[in-house]
Amino acid sequence: MRRRDFLYVSGIGVGASMLQSIPVIGRDIAIEDALMPIDVSLKKKLADIALNAARSKGATYADVRIGRYLNQFLTTRENRVENISNTESYGMGIRVIANGSWGFAAIDNLTEDNIAKAAASAVQIAKVNSKLLAEPVRLAPQKGYGEVNWKTPFEKNSFEIPIKEKTELLLAVNDAALKGGANFVNSSLFLVNEQKYFASTEGSYIDQDIHRLWPTFTVTKIDAKSGKFETRNSLSSPMGMGYEYLNPKKEEEIDGVFTIYKNRYNMLEDATTATRHVEEKLKAKPVEPGKYDLIIDPTNLFLTIHESVGHPSELDRVLGYEANYAGTSFLTLDKWESKKFNFGSKIVNFEADKTEKGSLAAVGYDDEGVKCKNWDIIKDGILVNYQTIRDQAHILGLPESQGCCYADSWDKVQFQRMPNVSLKAGKTPLSANDMVKNVEKGIYIFGRNSYSIDQQRYNFQFSGQLCFEVKDGKIGGLLKDVAYQSNTQEFWNSCSAICDEKDYRLGGSFFDGKGQPSQVSAVSHGCATTLFKGVNVINTGRKI
Repeated sequence: MRRRDFLYVSGIGVGASMLQSIPVIGRDIAIEDALMPIDVSLKKKLADIALNAARSKGATYADVRIGRYLNQFLTTRENRVENISNTESYGMGIRVIANGSWGFAAIDNLTEDNIAKAAASAVQIAKVNSKLLAEPVRLAPQKGYGEVNWKTPFEKNSFEIPIKEKTELLLAVNDAALKGGANFVNSSLFLVNEQKYFASTEGSYIDQDIHRLWPTFTVTKIDAKSGKFETRNSLSSPMGMGYEYLNPKKEEEIDGVFTIYKNRYNMLEDATTATRHVEEKLKAKPVEPGKYDLIIDPTNLFLTIHESVGHPSELDRVLGYEANYAGTSFLTLDKWESKKFNFGSKIVNFEADKTEKGSLAAVGYDDEGVKCKNWDIIKDGILVNYQTIRDQAHILGLPESQGCCYADSWDKVQFQRMPNVSLKAGKTPLSANDMVKNVEKGIYIFGRNSYSIDQQRYNFQFSGQLCFEVKDGKIGGLLKDVAYQSNTQEFWNSCSAICDEKDYRLGGSFFDGKGQPSQVSAVSHGCATTLFKGVNVINTGRKI
């Protein structure tokens, strides 16, 4: 078993904003070491030491997380490689309940004596905390699963792909952009492997091997005469899968504008197309403010879902227990209790799902040892549920947790985090091309860009990477300075059509921030291309 010192530089604080930047991550590890697994029987032995020590000191409940977090990050610019790093973080977090209160301690030097001392410290912390309790912790019932394991379904382990092959891909992406006329281009590939072992006094010993990857780039072109420039970021999505994500399968072309790949990504093709787009963006005409029908691609709509549906349905925000980075929520309990709060139109159905293949938040069990599942949050436009963990379930009268507990490291205490929250595809056959044909005055929006939303997740403004004019059922040229404004309830009630399952795709982020001290989590939001009628559009370039 290898243990390495690790420094986590967590200047991540942009909260629920789904960061585009990559946090700096500590000391390097040789890739050969990263590919060496830790024996499961050894992890069980270490976990039992902690559980037994916690019980002996008076804990009525204890759980242990042994985490090994591996990251590989490759960055390039134009014709050179700028950085390649492999990092490892390894240690144990021990959480207990004693005298009805939580206590937590973490260590990275996993000797038997150190583990026992850390467990005792967690119990002591819980007992001190209990003096401030208004009421004791109430955990939803949870059976033990014995010894089980879960692994991200993938075809190719990204960490096993040679560095040479990965850097050649990134440099080829850059070369394609430069040959297309770009002045600057950078590209990167970020790989994550979370090896997580959970054990509890309820009898669970859960070993999980979780894989994620994110390929991305930014292309920039400068107009020599005016000195103005435009950029376009990649339209990739971070995914919970292996290197096969970069082996695309063609699905559908949208009027020559884009080729859609179903949860696959053609990085070279996207870079080539991006270079053409930045040239067109330099010549794009300003949008005329007014009401438009918006056709929103999943590459843009996923962020609107995240901010206006995902965060406000977090129960801790609803209750006011959490307000960091994303504020609280307008979806207060009285709206849920009424069983008739009109969140959106009747075709709007949002599902929380911790099991969806390829998604970032997909795991077999959460960080409380709860087996993951899916459930409705919005059904036929009506608010029907939230997101909960074990000590919240009783507030909603639920018989069990929904499995939404997560910590981004072994040395952080786990708390309520967002599952994948997705808009269900339409039931009637409908393609994006068919949707365009029915729009007289509209804008077709691709790619995430700037956004703003208030502290109750209600009033908002979003823009896109690419905004195409749609007139009389045909896609026209690019518009610039486009942003759509609305409030959550008004926006989702304007939803009038959703493409079918063939168009459904995942978007998401590696870095969704929450809490203080801050933690980040990876989360996906799926949807198909969606039509919103009569949405207010402003021109962000006009002076007031």
